[in-house]
Amino acid sequence: MNRKKIYLVRHGQTDFNLKGVVQGSGIDAPINDTGRAQAKAFFEAYQNVPFDQAYHTALIRTRQSIESFIEKGIPTETLPELNEISWGDYEGTPMTPEESQYYQHMLHQWQQGNLDYAIAGGESPNTVAERMSKGIQKILDGPGETVLVCMHGRAMRIFLSLIFNYDLRFMDQFEHSNLCLYLLDQLEDGTFVLKKGNDREHLKSLG
Repeated sequence: MNRKKIYLVRHGQTDFNLKGVVQGSGIDAPINDTGRAQAKAFFEAYQNVPFDQAYHTALIRTRQSIESFIEKGIPTETLPELNEISWGDYEGTPMTPEESQYYQHMLHQWQQGNLDYAIAGGESPNTVAERMSKGIQKILDGPGETVLVCMHGRAMRIFLSLIFNYDLRFMDQFEHSNLCLYLLDQLEDGTFVLKKGNDREHLKSLG
C-alpha cells in the first residue's frame, strides 16, 4: 500500500469571508489581498516539503491558494468531488441574525442525526459525503505519498469525518480558519492519525 501523508488546507480569505456572506459551491469568488498574503505565508513555510501531488477543487479560490506550489511544477489535479457544500438559495446572502438563526437550526438538525436535511436548493451532509468519498478514493489511489489538498470549510469537516470514520453528527469538532492546516498520516493498516489540526503557526507573521 502506498501510505499517504496529506497536507489538507482551507483556501485563503475571500471578500465573501470578510463580509460574512455565504459562499458555498455556487459562488466562485477569488481570494483577496489577505488571502494572497496567507497563501504566500503558507508557501514560505512549506515550500520545501517534497509534495508528489496536489489537488484542489473546481473553485478558483482553492487553486489560487496553492498556486505557488503548482508553479513549482508539482503535478496537480482538479477534484470537483471536493467542492464546498451547496448552500442553495442562501449562497451570496449576508449572514443576518435571521439567517444565522436558520443556520443554527440546520446545524441542530445535523447534530441530531438528520443528515439528509438540506438548506432550500442545497446539499445535505449525506449528499456531500457521497461525492466526497469518491474524491478521497481518488487521492488514496493516486500517485505519490506526500500530497497537498486545498478545499473548503464545511467540505473539510466532512472530508475529515470520512477519513477518520467519524459520525457526521460530530463534524463540527473539526474547527477551521482560512489557510489553516490539517496534517494527516496514514498508518500501515490504512487508518489515519491527526498530526496537526487547524494549525495556523505559519500565519503568525500576519498578525
